[in-house]
Amino acid sequence: MFVISFLRIISILLAIVGVSYIIPIITALCYGEYSVILPFVIPMFASFVFLVAMNLPFRKQKINLKTKTAFITVAGSWIFASLFGALPLYFSGAIPSFTDACFESVSGFSTTGSTILSEIESLPRSINMWRCETHWLGGMGIVTLTVAILPLLGVGGFQLIKAETTGPEKGKVTARITTTAKILWLIYFAFTITEMFLLKIAGMDWCDALMHSLSTLGTGGFSSRNSSIGSYNSAAIDIIISVFMFLAGINFSLFYYIIIGKIADVKTNSEFKAYIGIVLIFSILIAFFIMPVYHNFGTSMRYSVFQVLAIITTSGYSTADFLTWPATAQFLLFILFFIGGCSGSTGGGVKVIRWVILFKQLNNETKRMLHPHGVFTVRLNGRVGRKDIVFNVAAFMVMYIILIAITTLCGCFAKLDLFSAFTGAITMVGNVGPGFGQLGPSSNFGFLPGFLKWIYCFAMLAGRLELYTMIIFFMPSYWKK
Repeated sequence: MFVISFLRIISILLAIVGVSYIIPIITALCYGEYSVILPFVIPMFASFVFLVAMNLPFRKQKINLKTKTAFITVAGSWIFASLFGALPLYFSGAIPSFTDACFESVSGFSTTGSTILSEIESLPRSINMWRCETHWLGGMGIVTLTVAILPLLGVGGFQLIKAETTGPEKGKVTARITTTAKILWLIYFAFTITEMFLLKIAGMDWCDALMHSLSTLGTGGFSSRNSSIGSYNSAAIDIIISVFMFLAGINFSLFYYIIIGKIADVKTNSEFKAYIGIVLIFSILIAFFIMPVYHNFGTSMRYSVFQVLAIITTSGYSTADFLTWPATAQFLLFILFFIGGCSGSTGGGVKVIRWVILFKQLNNETKRMLHPHGVFTVRLNGRVGRKDIVFNVAAFMVMYIILIAITTLCGCFAKLDLFSAFTGAITMVGNVGPGFGQLGPSSNFGFLPGFLKWIYCFAMLAGRLELYTMIIFFMPSYWKK
């Protein structure tokens, strides 16, 4: 029965999130934040009780999911995880409004990084640790983690990962989906530990180093500082975080190919080459335009590269208020809001591969006008791509624009100016973090009315799950037998 299978998976997922409370609990013990411990401990034990209640009576039944039910399961998993993740924020008193706590939790799990908080440094360190950890859990995917840990999902595991992972093409790195999930999470974990040690060497304390490593690899952007990474004023920290933002924006499957020696597959990867090109071109151009602000090219490149990577990977960090930069530099950053990271990365947005496909098709259509009888195909990674992939991308882009338009309209109803409402919609659907205007990098989302925060929660989850997983329920065809 689907309902039982659904509740079993939800109970497993909430138990995994409950186990992850151990890190903020240890942080609270280390810093003497004893009043914050119970708001973590009580939901954690409640999740274990729910896990036993839902799985012990049905332990002999195998969980099987079809494609149709996988969408409900994944969407439900993210909604329940976000609500569950909001409980410590709310019960601790760190965020006294449940709406605000949910917004912060959804922003964390979806790796958007937009916050309702104006005073972050006054929060208990354990609460900040949890905020950053939600990025890490949501970055690689909480359902992917569930599949990696629990092979009992069996065949249904691939359907779940397909509904959660990013990009127009979904596939397995290895023959078994559980093995694939484990490998990707191990690579993810190794990068996180490496960055933590490097940030410690660069001058952060252990707690901040762990927080920012979790946030960076999840391409989220939550920080323990009011002024984000800019508060450290350290070139070494900027460079380390820039490197790991860049890595987090790459398809993690490529790292596995490097490990097993398939270097040729990396070199011929169309998306990877485009990603490197975009980062280089935009970094150099923006550095040139902000030269009057920083007075030398080296410093300009430091700030330019960091902000380019923060936007294209949707990490959302900042080392400077880019709204004070020249309009040309701001415009180039604005373009990056529409691009996003690579498919299979922890980054959000449209994804580089979709733009690669659209531009290749544009080139084909141009050649077809010149040679009406010619046969032209989209080639990806040196091979002919699927014929239907262009239609897949076109449909996604239409849906993406519609959702941005609707979210912008809702922002206008909330009395945001048009530009702020528009960039707010882009940053929510694209999981970018900061916007422009009233929602710029030096502002927060706390002043927004409650109804818009809930709409933004939906937009963030829809963007993280590549639209279809959340929006498909509004389509009549989904409910037909």
